[in-house]
Amino acid sequence: MLKNYLKIAWRNLLKAKGFAFINLTGLSIGIAACILISVYIIHETSYDKFVPNSANIYRVVSQVDFGEGAEKGVHFSANLARTGEADFDEIEQAGRIMANDLFYGAGTNEIQIDDELMQHHEDGFAYADQAILDIFSIPMVFGDAKTALAEPKTIVISQSVSQKYFRNENPIGHVIYLNGNRDDPRKITAVMRDFPTNSHLDFNYFLTLKGVEFGKGEQDRWIQSNYFTYVSLQPDTDVAAFNKTFGNTIILKYLKPALLAGGYTMAEGLENKASIYFQPMTDIQLYSADIGHESGFRNDIKIVWIFGTVALFILLLATINFVNLSTAKSANRAKEVGLRKVVGSGRKNLILQFLTESLLLTLFAFILGVVLAQVLLPVFQEMTGIELAMPWENQFFVPVLLFSVLLVGCLAGFYPALYLSGFSPINVLKGKLRLGGKSGGFRSGLVVFQFTISIILIIGTLIINEQMSFILNSKVGFDKDQVIQIYGTNMLGDKDVTFKEELARLPEVESASISDYLPIENTKRNGNQFTNEGRDKIDESISGQVWQIDEDYFETLGIELIAGRNFDPTIASDRSATIVNEQMVADLGLIDPIGKKISRSGQLNEIIGVVKDFRYDNMKQRVEPLAMFFEKSNTITSIKVNTADMPVLLEALESKWNEFAPNLAFRYAFMDDSFAQMYDNVFRIKVIFSSFAVLAILVACLGLFALSAYMVEQRNKEMSIRKVLGASIAGIFRIQTQNLIFLILISFVLAIPIAYYLMENWLKDYDYKIDIGWQTFLVSGFISIGIAILTVSYHAIKSAQTNPVHNLKGE
Repeated sequence: MLKNYLKIAWRNLLKAKGFAFINLTGLSIGIAACILISVYIIHETSYDKFVPNSANIYRVVSQVDFGEGAEKGVHFSANLARTGEADFDEIEQAGRIMANDLFYGAGTNEIQIDDELMQHHEDGFAYADQAILDIFSIPMVFGDAKTALAEPKTIVISQSVSQKYFRNENPIGHVIYLNGNRDDPRKITAVMRDFPTNSHLDFNYFLTLKGVEFGKGEQDRWIQSNYFTYVSLQPDTDVAAFNKTFGNTIILKYLKPALLAGGYTMAEGLENKASIYFQPMTDIQLYSADIGHESGFRNDIKIVWIFGTVALFILLLATINFVNLSTAKSANRAKEVGLRKVVGSGRKNLILQFLTESLLLTLFAFILGVVLAQVLLPVFQEMTGIELAMPWENQFFVPVLLFSVLLVGCLAGFYPALYLSGFSPINVLKGKLRLGGKSGGFRSGLVVFQFTISIILIIGTLIINEQMSFILNSKVGFDKDQVIQIYGTNMLGDKDVTFKEELARLPEVESASISDYLPIENTKRNGNQFTNEGRDKIDESISGQVWQIDEDYFETLGIELIAGRNFDPTIASDRSATIVNEQMVADLGLIDPIGKKISRSGQLNEIIGVVKDFRYDNMKQRVEPLAMFFEKSNTITSIKVNTADMPVLLEALESKWNEFAPNLAFRYAFMDDSFAQMYDNVFRIKVIFSSFAVLAILVACLGLFALSAYMVEQRNKEMSIRKVLGASIAGIFRIQTQNLIFLILISFVLAIPIAYYLMENWLKDYDYKIDIGWQTFLVSGFISIGIAILTVSYHAIKSAQTNPVHNLKGE
């Protein structure tokens, strides 16, 4: 019987090639989209699960709320790890990672190996305890993981770094020097395997924390927070209960007394304003979007859900195509059903026959979809910026695919099977059944659903594009165009200012500035607490940034000084003065700020100038208070240029660099490119969302195209009679399309509130954002109606132009 079902199913698919092609194309596109996004979701949800004992490893997180909304952070003092390990039996082991590039060695460095003169730029440096290697069970290629960081002045390098500099040689025992400092050798004690792409850690070098102190008493100071702290808990620990015990103890026993001793008013009632808890390591990648000053990119579980939902919608739209076309073409199968029933076929047999056809087509679609997904995977990798692979080794992947074939095939074929098998043989054979029209209302409902989803996706795509354009083109308070950043000037020693002055003499250079604190990501940041003079122990302090700049900073970056004056190298007191932004003035409640003094952790600084607010972090965050000081931070030199021949200028800059640093490669970047990279992940999301939105609309249009062919076919005689009676081509075209336009208008009305709600929630993540205007909805309405009319116009116009004789000659 099954063989017979398959044979008949195969014949029917060959007979209805157009129907099979439309369904096969739509389903395979939907399946390929689902597979690609599933691969992405599998990757994102697999973060850190490869680590042995990952279920018991946690990162410590703080949350404070001083009345302006909760803020989360992951930086703690140096002594939290050892205190937690000593005070709580639930903690098996605790370790620290320090990646703050304010401190020597962390972040990026110029390195020399052994006695070589040439220096090489490398990034991915962090300080770590020996306990970190133990907690994460980091595998080693060379060396002993149990002792690699146990001694002072030791360093662990990644396998890729080892291969780069030592080929296949064992590098243990070799020495690395940082930033030309020959008095501070770091001995290589181990080579660790590279962290996989689904690890939230992405360091290439671990410098030992053994014997390291960043300032006198720093290792015992509770109010200096620069470390990520990780713990391995006992397997039977009740984490929810331990969170409360651990947090309350650390706050009441250690943090609050330390803050009170330092005169911080925020310490009052701290236990009611702050909490400390453990975040599962496997949650770090997807559940850290609300944590400030993270290291590296963190995705958002909301994005994963959005992509998953879009993929399912694409597959659902393709399934709806199958249902719509199967019921619409009922006229082509009605007599077959009638004859089968007359010769004794039961309804159960007919349902099985139609389900077999559905499953067979779905199986072909899945095979094609898998092939399509494999072919498109490199393109998808480029879009996501992630190394992805089809998870054939995953034990659930193939079974899920096979189950999906059954599920999609049954869902797509169930209603058409019930509908077609329910025809009365007598009515069909007598020609009394109105073929294809019985389910017209149901089909219309499915078309409305399809276009509601499509319009939501169109609106979403338009708003995401508007927001991206707003971010990249709006005024940010500084001039990022034709500004070149030259890296590594700290290696020039006391010649850095001379190098800057030499650059400023070039005719194409308008100005030059030395500072590592720039309004783009991956440059230095340093937070501190501020109060007005004399209010340290009275007012709650405000959080703000502390930047080090020179006297040419504002001119080079085009930042507007709105009050007071700039720093002057000839005025000695400017070394203790500060220039602040508008937000600092507002948050401290200063009326006439020039000449007033502000306290930075007890140190008084006179305000000599105020600059207009400029955005120095991405637009998801408000502009924070900022105090700038006349101090040296000299890794980056920025130059403002004015030239139409950039390649010639870059050659001149490199030549000048080689005069000062012949053993160090010339490295540069354009600030507008660096600024755009701040939103690289948002841009990727835009591209992915837009691409899948186009796929969804394409699938919907494929179904609509085929459906319109069947609908026009059923009304051919009616249209011919109308034409004989004098109807114009335009009139017939209007009749053929007016019902569709009505359905799209219904879809439009349904889509607007849903799209508005979804996009408003998405925009909540941005402090600086567009207002969703009625124009966006109007444009999406015109686009959807235009797409629909273009899709059906071929069949409608063809029907209107057909000679009535061809359709009425048999009457």
